[in-house]
Formats: sequence, structure tokens, C-alpha cells
Amino acid sequence: MATNDERPGAPRAITELLHTFRAVADAADEGLRERKKRLMRQQISDTATMLFLERGFDAVKVADVAAACDVSEKTVYNYFPTKESLLFDRTDHVAERIRESLRDRRDGRPLAWAAHDVLVADFDDLHGFWVHAGDAVVLSFMRRFGELVEQTPSLQAAQRDMFERLVDVAAAALAERAGVSPDDPEPQMAALAVVGIWRVQFGAMRRHVADVSSVAELRDAVLADVLRATRIAEAGLNSFDAAIARVGAKQGLREAADAMNDARRQVVAAVRQAREAWRQVADHLHEDVPGAHARHEGKLHGQRLRQEAMRDAQARQTEAQRAKQAKRRSGR
Repeated sequence: MATNDERPGAPRAITELLHTFRAVADAADEGLRERKKRLMRQQISDTATMLFLERGFDAVKVADVAAACDVSEKTVYNYFPTKESLLFDRTDHVAERIRESLRDRRDGRPLAWAAHDVLVADFDDLHGFWVHAGDAVVLSFMRRFGELVEQTPSLQAAQRDMFERLVDVAAAALAERAGVSPDDPEPQMAALAVVGIWRVQFGAMRRHVADVSSVAELRDAVLADVLRATRIAEAGLNSFDAAIARVGAKQGLREAADAMNDARRQVVAAVRQAREAWRQVADHLHEDVPGAHARHEGKLHGQRLRQEAMRDAQARQTEAQRAKQAKRRSGR
């Protein structure tokens, strides 16, 4: 039987772990004002986490968190827009890491593996915190955290909202990279693949923490799942990479389409000219022109007008066909 201090969610175990997070974070290079704000935010989140794990999420009010931190309830909401965000306090951090992974560095690195590398680097930062805290504390905390989320519908809904927000962030970054709208199908689908890799990481942590006996085992199991997920996502993200490579040809496609439309308009104009020429010839031939020679000259004149109009129409039709072929070649 575990002692009171050893049971998952015990105050001392959680305090040791969260103090370790703060000790590592204190080394960050930042100004005094930024450091105070960061530490206040961390204190509020840490206190809320301890209260949630001890009493249950629904049993704790935001006012309870504020009182435990000796701040006003308004101060808590200044840092965290919702009660659920007190627990999911790394969402902004993860969103920024996703943006970073999708930034175009012009190094030819495939999207899937760029996302993978940033995720692994972020996970290894967490692993560094865990090593300082120790296996027993970390595993107990993570097991209790997973149970809390699984047992609380509002936290499950908040987690789904978090992933939707991350998809929006990824789609915006991919759209900027490709020069298209975030609402286009390509960045939307690619964003789902990128965020899917992170989602696998979160799920793997909850799943494997129940079976491992050390932080090192947990790290290896989680990153093995992330690697498998990245390999699956690679094909789709490579297709997006290929689409980006063709973005430069879009201007050529547009110009070819414009040229084809111009040629089509010219053909229509030539046909109209031919019809007008025929009308003039018909009117001329119906006039009372004395002598066969005059009628013959009128007929020859009409034939010349018709031939010139047809040659002009054929030339414009050929130009339109060439423009159409150029568009097809550019789209390959």
C-alpha cells in the first residue's frame, strides 16, 4: 500500500515536480518584468494543477485557485481565459513550436521530418525536467494527470478544442509557406497530418506511462510511436511539398489561360468579320450593276474578303490551341 505522500497526486510529489520545472525555467534569458509575469503564470497553473489533482477538477473553482495564490480572480483570468486552460497551459508553447517546424528554411528538409525534429526537441526538453524530478515523481504525476483528463468531460472537450486550434495554427503556417489561403484543401489536410503527429505523442504518453518503470523507458516508447506516425504522415506531407514546388508555375498557368482567352476572343471577332464581308458581297451582287464584268469583279472581291477572314480566323485558332497546350504542359 502506498503511503499518503507516495500516492499519485500527493502534494509533496507534485510540488517537487513542479518546482523542478520552475528551477529549469528560471535559467531563461529574460527581463525582470517578463520573468515576474512568467513566474506568476507558472504559480497559478501549478497551484491549480495541485488542487485539481487533490480534489478533482469540478470540485475546484477559479476563486479557490485565486485564494490559494493570494491574487484576485480577475488576475487568474488575465493569465488564463478559461478554467480548463489552467491545466492545458502549454498550448501556446506547442502552437509556437508547430509554427517553428513549418517555417520555410529553404533547406529542402521534408515537412514531415521538420515537424518530427521540432517535436522531438520539445519532448527532450520535457525529458530534461523529468530527469531532475526523478522517475517515481514523474510517473505518479503523469498517471494521475491522465486519469483526471479521462474522468472529466469538460477537460476532454477542452483537449479537442486545443487540437482544433493547433490545426488552425498549422494551416495558417502552411498557407503562408505556400502562398495560398488557409481554407484551401491542401493546407487544411497537411495541417491535420502535422498536428496528428503531436496528437500521437500526447496519446502515447498516457498509454505507455501505465506500463513503464522509468522515465527513460517512457521516452523511448513515446518517441517510437512518434516515429511511426511521422512515417505514415510523410506521404501526404510530401505531396504538399510537391504542390508548393509548383506554386511558382501558377503565374505561367495564369498567363497561358489569359492568352488562350485573348485568342478565343480574336477568333470570334474574325468570324464576325467574315460574316460582315459576306453580307457586303451579297448586297453588292444584288445591286443592278450593268455588265457581266462588273458582276464578275464583285464576285472576286467577295471571295478575297472571305479568304482573308478565314485565314485570319485560322491563325487565331492556332494561337489559341498553342496556348491551351502550354497550359497543359505547365500543369503537369
